[in-house]
Amino acid sequence: MSQLEQVIKSRKSVRAYDPEFKIDKKELEEILEIASSAPSSSNLQAWRFIVIQDQEKKKELTPFGNNQAAIDASSAIIAVIGDAEAYKNAQEIYAQNVELGYMDQSIAETYATNTYNSYSKLPQQVLSQFASYDAGLISMQILLLAKDRGYDTLVMGGFDKVDFAKRFELPENQFPIALIALGKAKAPAFNSSRLPLEKIVTFY
Repeated sequence: MSQLEQVIKSRKSVRAYDPEFKIDKKELEEILEIASSAPSSSNLQAWRFIVIQDQEKKKELTPFGNNQAAIDASSAIIAVIGDAEAYKNAQEIYAQNVELGYMDQSIAETYATNTYNSYSKLPQQVLSQFASYDAGLISMQILLLAKDRGYDTLVMGGFDKVDFAKRFELPENQFPIALIALGKAKAPAFNSSRLPLEKIVTFY
């Protein structure tokens, strides 16, 4: 079994955390930076993050998350935010590609213009769907990177997103998607079964 397979198989949803264990801010930054290599629609990277380490702010967040103990006891909470107006960054993103030698100037300008024109015409619901899908991709990278470094995680989608958005004063184009708890398990996670492959896969 490869190291990647071991990480994937060992990752579990942990709900009980050691409140004394802390993850350094620099390491959280490293995890997020590496995770940002995740693919995204037109490379727009429509994800944003709020990292909450302050204990008082975590306690304040707990009622939004149905009083789940993991929020208060974990070392950090990463709030995954979607940006429905990520297309407005197309010019900046493709300019970076030119600076890094990944793309010629003329091609980058064409891509940036086409991307902006295409996405700006889409309804808000579709833009939010793109952002939500892409947020799922980077979230999984965060979970696996954390596990590879010896940390445990829990993804929480069931929280009061309206109150969260108000509390953290999110602009209208941004919306909360999930909360990820990171820390060190205080108790082992429950194992969980998976449906058999023949139940979920069709080959042609």
